[in-house]
Amino acid sequence: MKISYNWLKQFIQIDWESQKTGELLTDLGLEVEGVEKFESVKGGLKGIVVGHVLSCEKHTNADKLNVTMVDIGLEAPVQIVCGAKNVAAGQKVPVATIGTTLYTVEGEAWTIKKGKIRGEESFGMICAEDELGLGTSHDGIMVLDKDLIPGQPCSEVFDIEEDEIFEIGLTPNRADAMSHFGVARDLKAGLKQKEITKELITPSTSHFNINDRSLKIDVDIIQPELAPRYCGITLSNLIVQPSPTWLQNRLKAIGLTPKNNVVDATNYVLHELGQPLHAFDAAKIKGNKIIVQTLPKGTKFTTLDGVERTLHEDDLMICDTEKPLCLAGVFGGSGSGVTNETTSIFLESAYFNPVSIRKSAKRHSLNTDASFRFERGIDIENVEYSLKRAALLIKEIAGGEITSDLYDLYPKKHPNFEVFLAFEKINKLIGQTIPQDTIKSILASLDIKVKNVTEAGMGLEVPSYRVDVQRQVDVIEEILRVYGYNNVAFSQKLNASIATTESTADHTIQNIIGNSLASKGYFEILTNSLTNPDYTQLLNGENDEQRSIEIINPLSGDLSILRRSSLFSALETASYNINRRRANLKLFEFGKTYYAKGDKRIEPKYLSILLTGDSIQENWTNKAVSSSFFELKSIVKSILLRLGISDLKSEPATSSILSEGLTFTYKKKQLVSFGLIKKSILKNFDIKQEVLFADFDWDAVLKYIDTEPILFKEIPKHPEVKRDFALLVDNNATYRELYELAFGAERKYLKDMTLFDVYEGKNLPNGKKSYAVSFTLQDDKSTLTDKQIEKIMSKLQNTYERNLGATLR
Repeated sequence: MKISYNWLKQFIQIDWESQKTGELLTDLGLEVEGVEKFESVKGGLKGIVVGHVLSCEKHTNADKLNVTMVDIGLEAPVQIVCGAKNVAAGQKVPVATIGTTLYTVEGEAWTIKKGKIRGEESFGMICAEDELGLGTSHDGIMVLDKDLIPGQPCSEVFDIEEDEIFEIGLTPNRADAMSHFGVARDLKAGLKQKEITKELITPSTSHFNINDRSLKIDVDIIQPELAPRYCGITLSNLIVQPSPTWLQNRLKAIGLTPKNNVVDATNYVLHELGQPLHAFDAAKIKGNKIIVQTLPKGTKFTTLDGVERTLHEDDLMICDTEKPLCLAGVFGGSGSGVTNETTSIFLESAYFNPVSIRKSAKRHSLNTDASFRFERGIDIENVEYSLKRAALLIKEIAGGEITSDLYDLYPKKHPNFEVFLAFEKINKLIGQTIPQDTIKSILASLDIKVKNVTEAGMGLEVPSYRVDVQRQVDVIEEILRVYGYNNVAFSQKLNASIATTESTADHTIQNIIGNSLASKGYFEILTNSLTNPDYTQLLNGENDEQRSIEIINPLSGDLSILRRSSLFSALETASYNINRRRANLKLFEFGKTYYAKGDKRIEPKYLSILLTGDSIQENWTNKAVSSSFFELKSIVKSILLRLGISDLKSEPATSSILSEGLTFTYKKKQLVSFGLIKKSILKNFDIKQEVLFADFDWDAVLKYIDTEPILFKEIPKHPEVKRDFALLVDNNATYRELYELAFGAERKYLKDMTLFDVYEGKNLPNGKKSYAVSFTLQDDKSTLTDKQIEKIMSKLQNTYERNLGATLR
């Protein structure tokens, strides 16, 4: 939220530097995230002075140029070459002197320098209004008032405003501070705590009066629970035109674009007092009647942005007797707004139900300054005052008269909140005793009335504009933020609770595995649980009994369901990085997927790993090595082994997202599927390189973690022996079969077995392939003899010959 310091000082007279004011506002909970300079004319017309054209002669070498002598307040006049047709002797004109910086319409800076144009020297520039940022005309130079003095700074001639703008990071609960008046109200309370008493200066409405009753527009509230208070009035004989400069500057300072004097007045009061208003062209209100109601579902309505919207049956609408005019509290309609032809208006000021406005704004994906305030709760007691303020302002800048009674439909007055505040509770929460007189002073500065006082506490009445202060703790928070968090003393001792968790707690295991993956070069990602419903079609009917869970009020169509698979959000991340030349990725994520099955909603946990690009990048000693299936398999296996899950069974993956892969099971429970993602899926994410992906059922992994104590044994004292076989086996034989047969035949001395070469091709019989395997043998108690080694190798050879028909090459 942007707050103008000049505007703020209209409510509370303060001459502090902006930095000091910003620090106080931050201490009060209105965090000032930054302060930026504002100039109604960029550059502030620095270096621009009034010049008196003493003479104007045609350029000897250019028909379209003139050579002028201009008095700019120096000892001698200066020569300036000018191309404007309307320049003439005797004029007072704005002159940009040597060294002055001007700005283009796009905001680019350029500096005036001494130059020579077609042989004639030029010591400055006579400016048009668009060159100074004072307008858009470039028809000729600006001609100023003849009474001005040569050399007078133009910043004194024109209404140039310099301001400082606070960027306040407003928390959602502080609806009361969503205006300059609200911020000034808080600032007053903060100053009072510093023993600086300032009065709030509010715009007067004492001279509000009705000129005549020539334009009556009736108001009918069909659903008063959605519009607890509704005020309106008509103004006639208006002249719609651009707003005065001071008003335009106020709006520009906070980032708004001026429209016309009527619309600008409503925007001004919105940011001044926090009350949204809306002006309807009275001539477009059929039947001279305003009806506040909901309409049937499916009703079409075109908003000011030209978009036709389909209404929900709960959308509150402002209508006439024939059609809807405005989506209440959110956005106006295209057919009822103020235009340059408007001469009379119906001006609305209302309090709408915050929940109703919030739902309508979300349903139609609209976020306006009005809805931003209505959905958080405005001050219902401020509705009539703001309407009078806006009506008087419109009369001031657009002329006209007030031509109807002020309608104020407020059938059920909202009572102020009442809270009992216990002194003991204050001291307990804050941690120290605050004097009761200080507490009463703070409450008074916050307009919180003390109705009664007892030994135990105080009965309080909270003003209507503080919609977030309804409980005892809310009042204590208000006291503390004004008293100052910095004024709370530090305790002399530190109390802390030591949390104990099981070694197998989910977050503990996640930290262990996450650190392990990070140490191997993997980066953790955290993706959105909301995803695109189109992704479910890529699952090709996998788990048909699972249904996607749809969001009732999605932020957009692309984020309308909860994810059923972790793959697609990971691929979105990969695609984003690859498109930015980060093609070598190692990613992992812990999270949840979501689906409905029958009447239940289920949230399985997962760990996903994505691997793509080069595992080892090319350098002066190595060539690039692409990520491979076996690298991913190694990572997957290492995770399970780290958790003590070792007796794994593998089988080909049947997942519809993998072109080839494996599934590891433990005790007949599937723990993880991993492999190569299908190219047809990658195509949807514009990924042209191979992507490897592993998806762990994290709930299952947690269930089977080995909780037995880790046993340690001594490092063997006796040497190990390596022996190799080159085996000729059938093509359908697998390394796993060789591995299991070997350890089944020799359990005592065989410690390890590896496959170091596979050959298929020439010089081998049809249907055969060659496996080269290495065996590691060791006896923990003594050194193996040659006789023992030969016996073991003979046993292994016989096993392979008998079970696989293998032969040694």
